Amino acid sequence: MKDQSSAILSRFTVLPGHSGLWWGLVGVTAFSFTVPFTRVAVGGLSPLFIGSGRAVIAAILAALALSITRQRRPRRGQWARLGIVAGGVVVGFPMLTSYALTTAPASHGAVVIALLPAATAVMAVLRTHERPAASFWAFAALGAVAAVVFAILQGGGLGHLHWSDLLLFGAVLAAAVGYAEGGLLARELGSWQTVSWALVLASPLMVTLAGVSLLQQPPSATPEQWLAFAYLAVVSMFLGFFAWYRGLAIGPMAQVSQVQLVQPVMSIAWAGLLLHELLSWATIVGGVAVIGCAGLAVRTRLYRKGDN
Repeated sequence: MKDQSSAILSRFTVLPGHSGLWWGLVGVTAFSFTVPFTRVAVGGLSPLFIGSGRAVIAAILAALALSITRQRRPRRGQWARLGIVAGGVVVGFPMLTSYALTTAPASHGAVVIALLPAATAVMAVLRTHERPAASFWAFAALGAVAAVVFAILQGGGLGHLHWSDLLLFGAVLAAAVGYAEGGLLARELGSWQTVSWALVLASPLMVTLAGVSLLQQPPSATPEQWLAFAYLAVVSMFLGFFAWYRGLAIGPMAQVSQVQLVQPVMSIAWAGLLLHELLSWATIVGGVAVIGCAGLAVRTRLYRKGDN
C-alpha cells in the first residue's frame, strides 16, 4: 500500500493512459450498492447512526492503514482541501442520503443521484484546466436531463417531489465537490491516502454524532441490516474510494465522472433483485437511455480543437 503511483508532480496534469475509466467503473460498481443497502439499514438503524457510524468504522480502518504503511502527513494547505473532501463525501453525502432514504424508495434515490456525473464534471472543470468540447457537454447534459425525467417518472410527477428530494440534491452537490477536490488530491497524495486522511480528519465529529445517535436511539437491527451497514462502512465509505479516486486522478476527470451515469441503473437493478422493488418498463427504458448517454459521453472527444 506504499505505492503512490497515482500521485504526480504537476497539480492539475492529467495522467497518461485510458485506465481511468476502468478504475472509475470499479468504484462505481462498489458504490452502486450504497442506496439499496442504505434503504435496508434504515429499517433498524437511525439515519444519524448510519451516516456517522459508517464513517467511524471507515476511519478506524483508514488510521490503521496509514499507520502501518507510515504515510507522510499532508502539508498545511492540503489539510484545508482534505476538509472539503471530508465535508462532501464523509459527512455530507452519507448523512443526507441516510435521512432521505427513510422515506424515499431506493430506486428513486438512485435516479436522483444520477445527476452526480454532470455535477462532478462541472466541479472538475472549475477546479482544473480541463476544457471539454461542446459535444461532451451535450451528452453530459442529455444524461442529466434523462436522469431528471427519470426521477419525475419514479415520483409520479413534479407534484410528488418532496423534502427527501431536496436532501438527495444536496447530497449530489456535496459529493460532486468532494469528488472533484479528492480527485486532485489523489494526484498528490495517492488515491487511498486521500480518502484515508479525509476520514481521519472528520473522525472527531463523526464519533460525536455516533455517540449522540446511540443515546437517542439504541440500535435494534436484524443481522441483514447489520450486514448492510457493514458494507456501507467498509466498501461504500472506504474501499470503493480506492478505485474511484484513482480513476479520477488518472483522468480526464470530467470524462471519468460520466461513468457514474451507470450507477443508478445498477442501483435500481439491485433494488429490484434484493428489495423486490417494482421495475416498470419506464424504469427499464430510462435506464437504457442513461447508459447510452454514459457511453456517448465517455467515448466522445474530450477536448476542443486547438487545445493541448
